[in-house]
Amino acid sequence: MTKPDPVIEWLLDSDPSIRWQVMCDLLDAPQPEWMAERAKVETEGWGAKLLSFQDDDGQWAGGAFLPADFDPREWREHGQPWTATTFSLSQLRELGFDPSSERARRTVALLGASAHWEEGGQPYWEGEVEECINGRTVADGAYFGIDVSRIVERLTGERLDDGGWNCERARGSLRSSFASTINVLEGLLEFERSTGGTPQSREARSTGEKFLLERNLFRRLGTGEPADERFLRFLHPNRWRYDILRALDYFRSSAMLTGADPDPRLGEAIGHLRSRRSNDGRWLLDWTLPGRVWFHVNEAQGQPSRWITLRAMRVLRWWDRQASIRH
Repeated sequence: MTKPDPVIEWLLDSDPSIRWQVMCDLLDAPQPEWMAERAKVETEGWGAKLLSFQDDDGQWAGGAFLPADFDPREWREHGQPWTATTFSLSQLRELGFDPSSERARRTVALLGASAHWEEGGQPYWEGEVEECINGRTVADGAYFGIDVSRIVERLTGERLDDGGWNCERARGSLRSSFASTINVLEGLLEFERSTGGTPQSREARSTGEKFLLERNLFRRLGTGEPADERFLRFLHPNRWRYDILRALDYFRSSAMLTGADPDPRLGEAIGHLRSRRSNDGRWLLDWTLPGRVWFHVNEAQGQPSRWITLRAMRVLRWWDRQASIRH
């Protein structure tokens, strides 16, 4: 008999939202088995807990981007709050909440009827003005079966000359940011997965990927220096923040959708990811974002993290499998 992998056993001894992804991405379990585990996200563990905080009108914390009781001093003194609708809905998507369930369909319909963005009062599924927010709204909307093509069209027209996006564009920024770009890319990928995309959205996704690849996922194009040392440190949930693991997981998902070979320019980031593996086969949670949350889904900062380990293992599994096929 094959001896059980202690890291896999540790991952499976967890929440349904982690277990189903381990079964699907690391163990190649039959689809009916991991789908049955995924269905538990709605009724057990973190998914059920997050749904329990939902307002009667479909929102969370009474607001789209900010809680209804938000005071600007909170952001300055304690960090950005993460309890409002956009971050709660994105987290449910990341947990694997079944978009075809009755609860999911009711949620997105309620949001369409009652939720509006604080920035300009726009209806929730029409999006806001900021690229990061709209990228995540596209990802959530496409995942939950909403027509977000108008937001996609807007995003494809907001690319900067270097191929990516920056949520400071409206304030005059001419250079793309890693964070804005990965938020939009994830949205465009989910849109393509759900609808096949459009020629414009696929072309925009290509230029956004090129922006990251030309920089080896974390370097400045001009100097070759790391654009931000935090890009090499792993966090979860990412919210709108960027790190190389988030980018690698995106490129894995993109390749699995399109059948493309891994780009060799991912190699340096892959090497860094390998180097961060602990002797026991796990990865640590390097840092977390400050700010109000409904509850925590990770072990303490500096401790082995199931979420980081799951994502790292599936990225390396994909990369190594493709390398073996090529050779």
